[in-house]
Amino acid sequence: MTMLDPAVTTKPKAPQGPRRLSALIQKADPWFSVLGLGWATPLLRIASGESPKGQFRDLWRLAIVPMLAILGFLAIWAWAAPKVVTSLGAIPGPAQVWEQVGVLHADAVTEREKEAAFYAKQAEKNAALIAEGKADEVKDRPYTGKPTYYEQIFTSIQTVFFGFLLATLVAVPLGILSGMSATANAALNPLVQIFKPVSPLAWLPIVTMVVSALYAGDGSKSFVISAVTVTLCSLWPTLINTALGVASIDKDLVNVGRVLKLTTWTKITRLVLPSALPLIFTGLRLSLGVGWMVLIAAEMLAQNPGLGKFVWDEFQNGSSDSLARIMVAVFTIGIIGFLLDRVMFALQQAFTFSGKR
Repeated sequence: MTMLDPAVTTKPKAPQGPRRLSALIQKADPWFSVLGLGWATPLLRIASGESPKGQFRDLWRLAIVPMLAILGFLAIWAWAAPKVVTSLGAIPGPAQVWEQVGVLHADAVTEREKEAAFYAKQAEKNAALIAEGKADEVKDRPYTGKPTYYEQIFTSIQTVFFGFLLATLVAVPLGILSGMSATANAALNPLVQIFKPVSPLAWLPIVTMVVSALYAGDGSKSFVISAVTVTLCSLWPTLINTALGVASIDKDLVNVGRVLKLTTWTKITRLVLPSALPLIFTGLRLSLGVGWMVLIAAEMLAQNPGLGKFVWDEFQNGSSDSLARIMVAVFTIGIIGFLLDRVMFALQQAFTFSGKR
């Protein structure tokens, strides 16, 4: 039997491409799940050549069932909306709400064109004054048109992140102190239990008076009022979860710190924070969600030019399209809230070991 005998030739190796692609999909699957895109994994596996039948169960659970639920909701909404008549007319259905999405986008484009024309005209006027030797009469005035819907969305996101950052800076150190010291916990616990249930509508008048007395600026005062109100209402979940996470760390780690005679700062940064990080991130996710809900009410009353003020202005406007625009804002608020939670969950998975495979 020679070396070229077919009976002794080796089997050809399986192609490396599909296996490598399958490994990449498997590696990306946890992040798809974190970002709410778990349905992408079975689709990618089908596209890579795997059997569609084997992926159908995951595709059914992760994509088809949610889509059917959304379509069912839209069908019930479209059927029930015309039957509910208010002082502004019937409740708008999905088609009317989607139409207002296009109108708001067109308004934003028109407003940007007006702004560009304003600055172009101002630049032309200033150039003419300089050419005539009247440079002292040159003035640069800011455009004072109404904010677009996109600008109002950005203002709300900016406000909630500023309030959330303040809440984090206050809640995390207090939570660590409360978790590490039974005395500090006994002192802070009554205050947490008293102030945690307080509504933003109760905080807002107090915050308005305090900020008005201490804050010298005028243009961004409503922004500060809204952000501080968000801070006061959203810091409690982070504080409570941080204290719980610190208090429940492994006692062996605490004993190791005592044996090594670690300084307080080293103990916090090397032992306490890494162990408590999963619960701290859980508190941060809850705080961001609470802050986003509180923000809309705060913006309504403080007249901060964000989504809350948009909803209030449309409610006061009372036009036939106001209800549809308010519902556009409702869906915008919900979608942004979902995205904010996904971002925080992704950060939690990136910086902690919880839930990693």
